[in-house]
Amino acid sequence: MLDSSVINQLTDRVLHAQDSATTMTKLTDEYPSMSIEDSYAVQDELRRRWIARGDRCVGLKAGLTSKAKMLQMGVDVPSFGILMASFARPENSAIATSELVHPRVEAEIAFVMKAELKGDVSVEQVMAATDYIIPAVEVIDSRYEKFKFDLVSVIADNGSSARYVTGGRPRDPREMDLRTIGVVIEKNGEIMALGASAAVLNHPAKAVVMLVKHLAERGEELPAGSYVMTGGITEAIPVAAGDNITARFQDMGSVSFRFV
Repeated sequence: MLDSSVINQLTDRVLHAQDSATTMTKLTDEYPSMSIEDSYAVQDELRRRWIARGDRCVGLKAGLTSKAKMLQMGVDVPSFGILMASFARPENSAIATSELVHPRVEAEIAFVMKAELKGDVSVEQVMAATDYIIPAVEVIDSRYEKFKFDLVSVIADNGSSARYVTGGRPRDPREMDLRTIGVVIEKNGEIMALGASAAVLNHPAKAVVMLVKHLAERGEELPAGSYVMTGGITEAIPVAAGDNITARFQDMGSVSFRFV
């Protein structure tokens, strides 16, 4: 692994790009030997600094949860990132594009946990530990020049996290078939993407299973009360100032907001 001084330098770079909405070159251009473990070390330092600023970690996110994205990136497990309270935006709010670099939106199912999970768990255990599921839209925003990056670099950029919006209505996951929830994303009233929740590992709860395993490998657990985004059901849709976004989830309502 890279030593702590290099991890701190890389965290400085990522944090500056995020705070100032400016681009940076891929971290692996300068550090070609950088590993996935190094990337998560950068995430750890990002979280530490965000908390030191007075922010609060509310949960985690999974990325690369569709088979197509895994194949594209040459991986067989999702990537994971941190969700801070400051990333959240209310439904029907206006999101400033001046704070973003390459904004895109994707529709996801979020899990809110009522019990702690740790170690190797099953889908059934995830479902039993879930308080409710709820529709969400993530605004992803890679800070890398020309939207070009590799897996190691994107994990260090906290999985391109930027903003997220939750809406619709909470549902008991045990009352639904989580593989067959249909989703439509509209931009300015035009349908841009269609999908079904099975796109996420054939069952969104599997993303939580993999997340809990990832945490266990790092000596951590998923706390009760955590908010977990399970990955994009649809492809990510580019957006710009003036765009109005609505994501409609079958039997779960919709999430709407706009970019200014």
